[in-house]
Amino acid sequence: MEVAEVVPEFAAAFSFEEFNAMQRAALPALLETDANVVASAPTASGKTALAELAIVDALRDDGTALFVAPMRALTNEKESEWERFEDLGYSVYVVTGEREFNPRRAARADVLVMTPEKADSATRKHDSPRYSFVTAVDVVVIDEVHLLDSASRGSVLEVVVSRLRRLADPRIVALSATMKNVDDVAAWLDAPSEATFDFGDEYRPVDLHAGVRTYTHGENAFADKYRRLFTAMDLAEPHLREDGQALVFVSSRQDTVQAAKKARDEIAERDIPIATRGEYDFHTETQALENATLRQSVLDGVAFHHAGLSKNDKDLVEEWFKQGQIDLLFSTSTLAWGVNLPARCVVIRDTKLHDPLEGEVDMSPLDVLQMIGRAGRPGYDDVGYGWVVCDGADADRYRRLLRDGKAIESRLADDLAEHLNAEIAMGTIHGLDDVMDWLETTFFYHRAQSVPDAYDYGSIRERVRSILDGLLERGFIETGEDLGLSPTTLGVLASTYYLHLDTAERFADLAEADPTERDVLRAVARASEFDSVSARQAERDAIDDVLDSGEKTLEPGARKVYAILTGSMDGSIPPELRSDAWVIRQNALRLVAALGEFFGRYDRPAAANLAARLEARIETGVPPEAVGLTALDGVGSGRGHRLAQGGITDPESVRDAGITGLVDAGLSEGVAKNVLEQAHDLPAIAIDWGDFPDAIDRGDNDMREVTVTNEGAGARVGVRVTVNGVEMTRDDTYLTDETTVPVGVFGATDDRLAYTVTVTFPTLPLRAVREERVVAVTATRANL
Repeated sequence: MEVAEVVPEFAAAFSFEEFNAMQRAALPALLETDANVVASAPTASGKTALAELAIVDALRDDGTALFVAPMRALTNEKESEWERFEDLGYSVYVVTGEREFNPRRAARADVLVMTPEKADSATRKHDSPRYSFVTAVDVVVIDEVHLLDSASRGSVLEVVVSRLRRLADPRIVALSATMKNVDDVAAWLDAPSEATFDFGDEYRPVDLHAGVRTYTHGENAFADKYRRLFTAMDLAEPHLREDGQALVFVSSRQDTVQAAKKARDEIAERDIPIATRGEYDFHTETQALENATLRQSVLDGVAFHHAGLSKNDKDLVEEWFKQGQIDLLFSTSTLAWGVNLPARCVVIRDTKLHDPLEGEVDMSPLDVLQMIGRAGRPGYDDVGYGWVVCDGADADRYRRLLRDGKAIESRLADDLAEHLNAEIAMGTIHGLDDVMDWLETTFFYHRAQSVPDAYDYGSIRERVRSILDGLLERGFIETGEDLGLSPTTLGVLASTYYLHLDTAERFADLAEADPTERDVLRAVARASEFDSVSARQAERDAIDDVLDSGEKTLEPGARKVYAILTGSMDGSIPPELRSDAWVIRQNALRLVAALGEFFGRYDRPAAANLAARLEARIETGVPPEAVGLTALDGVGSGRGHRLAQGGITDPESVRDAGITGLVDAGLSEGVAKNVLEQAHDLPAIAIDWGDFPDAIDRGDNDMREVTVTNEGAGARVGVRVTVNGVEMTRDDTYLTDETTVPVGVFGATDDRLAYTVTVTFPTLPLRAVREERVVAVTATRANL
């Protein structure tokens, strides 16, 4: 059955000309009905085409499709692949946290691509104009729906799907390569039997032989990696000698590089004939690689692949592997989820991973199956070989997994309180009846019906009521006379910033105080989001160096987070901490921003400004005196340091320097012009004391006014007046021109009255504007 025959107007959107048997079986459900579809199909069987058919079905009815990809790296790949839709006049728009969001493009897109986390963020803000587009989607395609079983991410995907069904009621098409309990997923999504497919191994294009190979576990983790690598090489070697290819999955980006380097030595030692150094044309092609280490490695027929490589380098490695120029490829899990890049032999060298936030964790069983499924190249191999390398103690567990597979389980119960709070905060749940209605839309509820003993189905209502009581007692929600449920400020902030409830409570407590920089950093380091962070032995000396052996009262994991934050602010993270620093820093930035919002909501503008300044320093590493420069777009670490070295440390000095001074400080003329324009668009505060007195007689009282003027762009400000350190007046306002603050001058018992007016910017990393006037209290003749 040819593509042009089935969808003639979209034939150019497909990368092949004829549908295979699996695709033909699913065609009627996808194109001739509007039913929800659930399909489990082996890796490399053509499952991606089912997603594209669902998208085509929406587009030909002028609808909008949302494709939910399991990883951010895959959203970029889909954008590239689906240029075919762009060529047909349809707009494809990727929405991720790493890109600047354009709501107009999102609203006009025909195909939207998001990760579950971004879809969660968008649906939480669905009632705002920027994100209202998400309620207008007509079909949601979930790629690799077995992500539901992920301990850290599964509950996010689950609530996103349930929320979208309540908000927009789109068609749902759920796909997976490993879905043992496909009927449970179908029941959850109301997919009828005729639209539920469990394509078995007979649809695999290549037969699969899967097994387990053990190694002897030692005391040294570094030596164990090499033991597993040598075992992987033993498994791959026979296939490499027969012109086959091998794909080896390892635990980290750094491990891909180190394993490839050691494998090249092993190949030379074992005299395995795979090198391509003699091929002049290929040698010339490799000059296009940006990574020098990779460039040297591929000449020996060995490469590495991970999300940290540039798109250019990843694309070249993938293409050369498909062409057979690369015989041995070391990769992180990215390739298991993404590109169809099979190999005759697939080896999982590392079944345990180091997660920056969780410490050492076992690889997800469904990830293992996904990786093993890559074994066997259609059209080249009759059999694919997949191996798990593990310690002998784990061997039986992995043998059972390879033999029996694994059912997808719900992970919602672990985070049920947070997600229930989020739904109430969004207004999708208004009362007790809504709670149960919502719960019944979750995979958790349907899986519990399927295996009631495992999920303690009979007590679900009592557990939900207990969670609601806890949210009420802790101040996240409140009830009205009609027993309706509504969020509190605490509940809204916890939902908006994806906070663990314990963290939100701690932040609320801190917002009642007058925090220092150390208080803020400690609160973030001790957040429950970082509870599982561990400090490995090799990292502890580096942590002591950064903290000068201080902060010993913190737990080791919290000290590590504190050290990474401190090093980020100084722009000097030790090498021992860098592998985890990016993930920890990104999560910490979210927490600091949340804490700043707590301060703002709890009427602490100075503390909010402190948080904004710390956030900017953690992100850019600019010196503290120059942090105000980060309020200007395009001024990060490099430009911030250059300007600071030239004596330009804030927007005011930028305005004073002008284009000439900025160019002298190291900026190009174009950048200098842009920076100067932005500096004029920031607030410029002046304080006018008017006829404020220099002296007052003891016993006299006088009321005066101080005027705060903003000669720049409007901004939210906090104006605080103190006398001898005691707060007299406070005003929080959005200042576009000027505001007047009444100030009482009282001739009391003090001989000297020091008045300070402080203007802070709770949402901007600008230094506070502060001025002081001293009033002498003089004794009158009557008091002598």
